[in-house]
Parts: sequence; structure tokens; C-alpha cells
Amino acid sequence: MRILIVDDERPARDKLRRMLAQEPGVTAIEEARDGVEALERVAGFAPDAIFLDVQMPEVGGLEVAASLPHPAPLVVFATAFDEYAVPAFDANAIDYLLKPFDTARLQRAMQRLRERLASRTTQAERQPGAVGLPPQQLLVSERGGTRVVPVADIQWLETADNYVVLHTSQGAPLLRQTLTDLLDSLGGQFVRCHRRAAVRLSLVEKIDQEGQLVLRNGSLVPLGRNFKPAILEALSHR
Repeated sequence: MRILIVDDERPARDKLRRMLAQEPGVTAIEEARDGVEALERVAGFAPDAIFLDVQMPEVGGLEVAASLPHPAPLVVFATAFDEYAVPAFDANAIDYLLKPFDTARLQRAMQRLRERLASRTTQAERQPGAVGLPPQQLLVSERGGTRVVPVADIQWLETADNYVVLHTSQGAPLLRQTLTDLLDSLGGQFVRCHRRAAVRLSLVEKIDQEGQLVLRNGSLVPLGRNFKPAILEALSHR
């Protein structure tokens, strides 16, 4: 089991790491100091489970849980605040550890994780083509803070060097990710229409005389020649 510890307090991370290192079957442990770093670690480390604090600067644990790519790692909340238990389980948490917890309580949480992982493996074997749900929101680091961007608000996507521009009615924040990886995580909500762009198909109103896609709000989206046949086919079955 690969585990990611997310907590803004170093002593709490150190203690949990020592306890988890004693658990059988734990093969790798990584740490993150906040919610934004947690999502970056998830992409590169691919943990099976996350031990997640609730209250952290800028981006809290509940927001991180809602922003995880799918199929998401299993989540155990580990916090000093008991009032977040209900929203934590609404976010599909496996367990809720109230600090300070002891070895016995951690072992019960680990057993739940093992059982759920075993169940997930069995389901994957029975349904090898099954695909999880996409994230509901994306977290974008900005100067002075972090913006939460609901995926439902995104109209089209555009590459900009090592970033993706998320075009919404509220602006166009930059997400540090490749367009290919982002499209993979978002499932079929967006269709590639250009080597540097993808569009939410349901918002396309027409193709203008210049060969551009026109969205319902008047936005113009580039349409590459090689992508036009697939776009026309998709629009005809929309």
C-alpha cells in the first residue's frame, strides 16, 4: 500500500509516518504540507490511500477530497476537529481519525483500507473496462492564494506552454498540467478540436466561415483541420 500523508504540521506528519511504517503491507510513504502540494503529489506518487488533515491554509482537506482525480485514492481524514465528521463521510471517506489517536485506532483504519482496496481490486477484475467519475473541481495556484474552479464552469481548454488555460465565464486561470493529462482525468466531457485546444461539446453552437467553433456565449475556439471530421461526427450525435 502506497500512502500519502497530508498535514500542515510537521510533528503530526512525523508521528503518523512512524506509526504507518510499522504497518504490514505499507510499501511507500510520501508527505505533503498543504492541499495544493497534495494534489501534485497524487499525480506523481499515485497513492493507494491518503491520510488527510481537514483544516489547512488556503485549501482544506474537504476541498482536496473533492478535487482528486478518479479513480481516486482512498481517503482517511485525520484531524483534531470532530465537527467535520459528517461532511467527511459525505466525501466518501473510509475513516475519520480524531487526534490524538493511538495505534489500535490506526490499525482499525488500516484494516478498513485493506478491505476496501481488496474489494476495489475484485471489482476491477470483474469490470476491466470500468472508468471512475471525473473530479468535480480543479485547484489552481495563484499569486496570494488558490482558486477553486468547478469543472462544470469550464467552457473550453487551451494549452499555454506548460499550462492549460481554463476558459470560464469568470475568467481564464492557468492550471499547471498538460492538456493530454487533464483530458484523461476529465473523461469525455471535453473533445479535442485542435492540437492546442479542447471544447465542451454541448456548448458548441456552430462552425463559422473562418472554420472556428462558435460557442453559445460567442466565444471562438480554434478548430484544426485534422480534428474537424471527428468534431462533425460528435456534433451529429450530440
